[in-house]
Amino acid sequence: MVKAVFLSLAALLAATAGGIMLWPLLRAGKRAIWGTLVASMVVATVGLYLWLGTPTALQPRDAEAPQSLEQAVEQLRAVLDEHPERAEGWVLLARSQLELGRMADAAGSFERALKLEPDQPELLVEAAQARARAHPKMLFDDTGLQWLQHARQVAPDNQRAIWLVGIVQRQRGQDEAAVRTWEGLLPRLEPNAATALREQIDAARADAGLPPSTPAAATPAAAGSADGHAITVRVTLAPALQARVAASKDILFVIARVPGGPPMPVAVKRHPAQAGPLTVTLDDADSPMPTQKLSALDEVEVFARLSASGNAMRQEGDVDSTPVKVSLPTSKSLEIVLGGQ
Repeated sequence: MVKAVFLSLAALLAATAGGIMLWPLLRAGKRAIWGTLVASMVVATVGLYLWLGTPTALQPRDAEAPQSLEQAVEQLRAVLDEHPERAEGWVLLARSQLELGRMADAAGSFERALKLEPDQPELLVEAAQARARAHPKMLFDDTGLQWLQHARQVAPDNQRAIWLVGIVQRQRGQDEAAVRTWEGLLPRLEPNAATALREQIDAARADAGLPPSTPAAATPAAAGSADGHAITVRVTLAPALQARVAASKDILFVIARVPGGPPMPVAVKRHPAQAGPLTVTLDDADSPMPTQKLSALDEVEVFARLSASGNAMRQEGDVDSTPVKVSLPTSKSLEIVLGGQ
């Protein structure tokens, strides 16, 4: 059963697009409490089941393949009840629960993984994000902040940890501290990413009553680093979906992400769904995080999502296209048919 659970869960997750959620801008007087949180994007491969191994007692009759992600998650949880010492299993379970929108369960599973692997910086960051998503107001609490700070201790160059510590400081009205945190990140970023981060720094400086930072001089690298890294995507809905959107207020998301990479979107665009074809261009301006840009990548995968809720987080009833890998830079436009798989 163990092998079947992992094979089936990996296949289901590999075919399921990761969710993306952008935090709203919340105002309280002069202090902005805001944040950008990206839901963990699940990337699984068949080899994931190997960490547990294949018991010699495994019989074909035990290997009943789950028919849905929900069923696979329940089977994985049953395996972990018998083998709670497997940190990788708790991480896989947490990412699967995020995909199902079970935020509190995912936060708990990440915490179980952290008890087994307390010094893994990427796990610390991912767990902190999940904990924030489970918060009623989507805020990082003291525990989440401690995890981020520990991630910085064990991996001082971890850009996600630095970025998110600044987010926490902004949420708490510690605008001057956020400026210092993010200004320390600037020298480590690609030119376009640094430009985007400077905008956030200037907003923090304004809320802290500080003058704007001096703009960095434009360089040829900054001006041309995104050349050829924009992706033009044409999305066409299958006939059944055309009928659906004609009588609804569905939202269409076009998303680019790193194949097998960290759980971050590289670029995302949101449009009201329409029966006719929609053409969009994804570029560095569409990145929800300044530490990761299209212009810095050689390959991404692109997919479309039709959302009834208007939330980029995958919900029941949403329709995803099959992700398509794109080598960068590219001058070719990408054709996606949603609902035609």
